[in-house]
Amino acid sequence: MTRAGDSARRTTTPTLDSVDFALDRTSPVPLYYQLAQQLEAAIEHGILAPGNLLGNEVDLSVRLGLSRPTVRQAIQSLVDKGLLVRRRGVGTQVVHSQVKRPLELSSLYDDLESAGQGPTTRVLRNERVPASTGVAAALGIAEGAEVVVLERLRCTHGQPVAFLCNYLPAALLELGTERLESTGLYRMMRSAGITLHSARQSVGARSATAEEAALLDEAEGAALLTMQRTAYDDTGRPVEYGTHVYRASRYAFDFQLLVRP
Repeated sequence: MTRAGDSARRTTTPTLDSVDFALDRTSPVPLYYQLAQQLEAAIEHGILAPGNLLGNEVDLSVRLGLSRPTVRQAIQSLVDKGLLVRRRGVGTQVVHSQVKRPLELSSLYDDLESAGQGPTTRVLRNERVPASTGVAAALGIAEGAEVVVLERLRCTHGQPVAFLCNYLPAALLELGTERLESTGLYRMMRSAGITLHSARQSVGARSATAEEAALLDEAEGAALLTMQRTAYDDTGRPVEYGTHVYRASRYAFDFQLLVRP
């Protein structure tokens, strides 16, 4: 007869065995932090997927030659980040990874795919509407001119990450709903011969409305990251204006700061 614990070990041990831990005991960086960083990287790259169990702290400490308090501190730091959860009678389980997106002119779909996050898209709206004052100003067109408005829910590992609203000039390209659900918007634009060159972008934060919370599987009032972007092609023409919201619990912007000479 197979016991539940045996089944869990068979499920999780190969997963942990696939993680290549490399701890530097001569480094000034604490061992618990090194372990936490490597576990987090394994989660971000899909080596440890949502639902995977880590096994118990004793087994991991023996395998890595670390003290149990060191392992416990590493795991707790990821629990505090929301990447792991301790479940009574189950053990420590991977919940999800936080998406870290570079601040550059790229699409969320491409960034998630390159990070092994398995992006999926649900198109909530795809229609032509008259441009509002704000949309017309962003796209450099007359107020009331026809634009395509897209509303999409972007998910990874079956969990929502972002609600995306984009406006494009109506004559720019064909935007079939079926294709939008299988690939990224910028990829479709590139396929249509549109060369993206630059963008103006602002990032902020606010609380989720009731509608946003329902879409993103968050509590009303939960923290959301916001982004507004106008993208331009290589002729300087505005080709896309987007207003996006992201779950702060699952998403972060990552960027490098340089000192001016």
